[in-house]
Order: sequence, then structure tokens, then C-alpha cells
Amino acid sequence: MEPKLSVVIGGFSSAGVKDENQDAFAACQPTTSEAKYKGVAVCVADGVSCSEKAQQASATCVTNFIQDYYSTPDSWDVKTAAGKVLSSLNAWLYHHGQQASAQNNSLVSTFSGLILRSATAHVCHVGDSRVYLYRQGEFEQISRDHVHRHFGGREMLSRAMGMDLRVDVDYQEVAVQPGDVFVLSTDGLHGWIDEQALNTAMQKVAAEAFDQFRLEKLATELVAEAMSRGSDDNLTLCFVKVESVAAPDIAEARKELQVRVIPPVLQPGNTIDHYQVEKVLFSGVRSHVYLCRNRRNDELCVLKAPSASFEDDLIYLEAFYREQWIGSRVQHENLMRIYPALEQSRFLYHVSEWLDGISLRQWMFDHPQASLQDMRRIAAGIIGGLRALQRQGVWHRDLKPENVMLLADGSIKLIDYGAVYIKGLADIRPAFDEECPPGSVDYVAPEAVVSKSFGMASDQFSLAVILYEMLGGKLPYDMTHVHRRGGRSISEWRYRSLTGLREDIPPWLDLALAKACAPEAGLRYESYSEFQMDLSRPNDHLLERYRQRPLAERNPVLVWQGISLILLIVVILQALMAGGG
Repeated sequence: MEPKLSVVIGGFSSAGVKDENQDAFAACQPTTSEAKYKGVAVCVADGVSCSEKAQQASATCVTNFIQDYYSTPDSWDVKTAAGKVLSSLNAWLYHHGQQASAQNNSLVSTFSGLILRSATAHVCHVGDSRVYLYRQGEFEQISRDHVHRHFGGREMLSRAMGMDLRVDVDYQEVAVQPGDVFVLSTDGLHGWIDEQALNTAMQKVAAEAFDQFRLEKLATELVAEAMSRGSDDNLTLCFVKVESVAAPDIAEARKELQVRVIPPVLQPGNTIDHYQVEKVLFSGVRSHVYLCRNRRNDELCVLKAPSASFEDDLIYLEAFYREQWIGSRVQHENLMRIYPALEQSRFLYHVSEWLDGISLRQWMFDHPQASLQDMRRIAAGIIGGLRALQRQGVWHRDLKPENVMLLADGSIKLIDYGAVYIKGLADIRPAFDEECPPGSVDYVAPEAVVSKSFGMASDQFSLAVILYEMLGGKLPYDMTHVHRRGGRSISEWRYRSLTGLREDIPPWLDLALAKACAPEAGLRYESYSEFQMDLSRPNDHLLERYRQRPLAERNPVLVWQGISLILLIVVILQALMAGGG
């Protein structure tokens, strides 16, 4: 059995000599599935003591962070999920603190969070609570105190949750190993106990078998020691011991992808689990697609299974798994829905909704040189799907007319998630080397071809190429050389103006498409909303920049004619001078 992430957590918090404990700590060790995608979370918080609502601030920080973090989509990476939760939580604390009639009623607290997922520790920190790490004899504080030191040695917080409308949270990733020990503490503990004592305790935890009860007992003893040394504040200490980490990505993926059997080629009338094949929609060397009827609810659906010839191709199988994973987690009117896999099935396949319609490619065959109104309608549907994916931390990476469906009811859906990149799976899924960039070369962005890099702007490039082709019937770039030998530099992508293909296309629309599919990713639109707006009305900034472009860009033929004329005059003058001599 492959090893999984396993941790032991134990801590103790005390009011100390104070009447009220304004510290708080919380931990969550979720189910196996949640632990895989969201990890194990531990956090501590220390409410600023000058506030009458310090206890509420610290308790809100730890409880709401745990609750909200595990409510974020699985497709989000840890940094994105934790960052959005902390930003929202900080805004809530600041807003409600400002509502108070007196300054001492503000909601301000430190926060230190540790999220362990797969084989990585993610540390989120603001304030002067701390996170320590002990590993193989090495002891270090991995968080940084956010304090100002004033005359007389007094320290004041420079950053904390709820202190300002915006908060700057430190974030770092640390690769973890079995035997690592983390400690999260507040200043009532680490400000009064010798770090050597803390080092010794963590060394003991690493060397011996500790369960939750023993960790809580040890934490209680260290809190008592800090109090005996004169601590006059609340005290909190939490141990986190890593007993094992997840299996290496490739080993884990190999097991997960090969545990099920690729089904044989099916024919109408055959059944697999509770799906009966009614029609073979597609049968190729890579996959087989069937129109099926769900015998449990009598509804039509589409079943897709990989070809048996790819049973040892981990790159292909990982893409197949990725398609089912994201398709079952995103729900949007412009995205094809894939249903959750049957846990009891022994076969490898996925089932999606039946889409009654045609591909955008077929529509383009039927409607050469689309109207501007149709182009904008279809663009809106595609952008809706892309924005829904983007909010989930996902990029499609294979946007082309064949992967856009126009349904009979007029709606538009993106399909085929086999090439998607999911930020949330980046550190738990195998990063198999892709020999070539995913997607069709005619629509893939130059950066994916030249440097194998991609992002939101790459999907935008593909979208703009599709819209250009809808209007002009051709591609904006001559891809002959890229098909033949691959792209070597983005300078090989030279945009051909759409106005040369259709006289009724306004120049401002051509400029919008040229910007969206610019060879340099940094020159494209920063958001889909900007691009969509420029598809409907002129962008004065683009037009002005177009008018002010150099003569060499506006009329290169005239420039070369002028250069040739000058060279001719020089040659004639030289000849006359030579003859006169």
C-alpha cells in the first residue's frame, strides 16, 4: 500500500495569569479525499490585548479560516485558496472593527497557519505568533515577526489581521519529510521560554513515538515552564509531527490510473455497469465515445473510454483522469458536465451529459464568414466558460472549433478537458513531461510552442484565433513553418490584418483581435471582459496608438520604395562623380 500523508497534532492553550484567554488555535484532519486535495490545516492566533474584542478576533481567525479554506474548490492551489480566505477574513475583521464606537473595540489578531498537503508544507503568517521547524537536528524559526521596535525595547505589531483594509500575508512552501516536527506558538510562550528548551522538546518528539495525548501533555509542560519564568500573557503551543508523506507523484499516479481496467470496444446493445450503448459516436486510436442510456434514470449520456493501446501510456491516462476530475467539479452553463465516477466500478471511463448540437467547426462550414452579431454571441459563450474555469484555477489549453459545441437551444458549451492545467493539482499530480505543447498548433499560443509556458493569456490567444477564423475563413498567422519544424521564436508569428479578407470589418475590431492574439503574451488583454468590450465598440486608445505607429509599420512598401530610390540616387551620383574624374 502506498504511503499517505499522516500527521499527529497536539497542543495546549492557557489564559496564564490573565482573566481571559485571547489566544486561539484550531486543527483539521479531514477524510482521506479531503486530505488529498486540501491537506491538513493547523493555525494559531493571538488577539491584540489592547482590544476588548481580542478573544473574538482570534477565535474568528482560526475557526473561520478552517471552515472557509475547506469550502474552497479542490481545483484551487493552496496559496490561492488560503490567500482568498485570509483576504476576505481580514476585510471582515477590519470592517466590523471600524463599526465599533471606540478604538479599543477593534478586531485585530495575529495569525499563523500551516497546511500540510502531499509532501509540502504551506505556511501563511502575519503578526508575531510563530512557526518553527525541527528536522534532523536542525531547528529554525520559519516565520518572520512583523513588529516595530521602539526606544526602550518595546515592540509593536506592524502587521496583523484586521489592522488595515488590506493585509500582506507571508507565504512560503517547505518540502516535508517523515520525522519533521512543526511548532506553532504565541508570544506568551516563545517570548518567555528558552529556544533551546523548545529545540530539545521538538527533538524528543521527532525521536520518539508520540500520540495526541503525549503531545498535549508535553505542550502543557512547556506552557507551565513559560509561566514559571514570568510569562504575563496568554500562552499557546501546538505540535505537528509528520509521520509519513504521500507517495512520490508518479508512483501515486501509476497506482491510481492502473487500478481500473480499460473496457473493451463496445457495440450497440452492450452494457457497462448500468450504461447501455445505443450508438457509437466515435472510435479512434486514442479513445472510444458512445451514446448511452443510463438504465437507472432512462436519460441519455455520453460515455468515453480510452483505447486499450494506451494502457501503459501514463501521460495519456493522466490527461484522461484530469478530464474526469475537473469536469465533475465545475458547473457552469458554458461548460460540459462530467458526472462523478462510480467508486465501485472496475472500469476506466467517464460519463458526461449528452449535448444535442453541432461543433463550432461544423457551424463554421455551414456559415462561412460569420456575421459580427453571431461572432459576438459565440464569443460571449466561450468567454463565459473560460472565465468559469479561470475562477477555479484552471486553463483549458486546447481551445479550438472542434471543442466548442453549439446546442439546439442556442447555448454554447466548451468540451474536452484532457489538456487542462489545474493549479490545485500541481503539487499532488504527476508533472509528466509533455513532448509537445497540448492543443492544436493552429490555435496554440506561441509561448506554449516556443517555451512550453502557458497561462490565462494563452487561452485568450486561442479564442482570438477562433474568432478571426469565423470572420475571415482563414487563420491570422501562416503556420506552415511551425507545422514543418516547430516554432523557434515568437517573431515567426506575423499577424495578417483581417481587413484584407473582409472589407466590411471595421479597423477597430481588427485591432482588438490583433491585441488578443498578439505573439507576446504580455501585450494581450489583462482580462476577458476588456476583450469582450472591445469586440463591441471601438477602443480609442488602440485606435490612437494605431494612428501614431511608425511609417514603417503603416506603409512598409512605401518605406522600401523610398529606400530604394535613395540608393538609386546614390549610385547615380557615384557614377557621375567617377565619370567626371
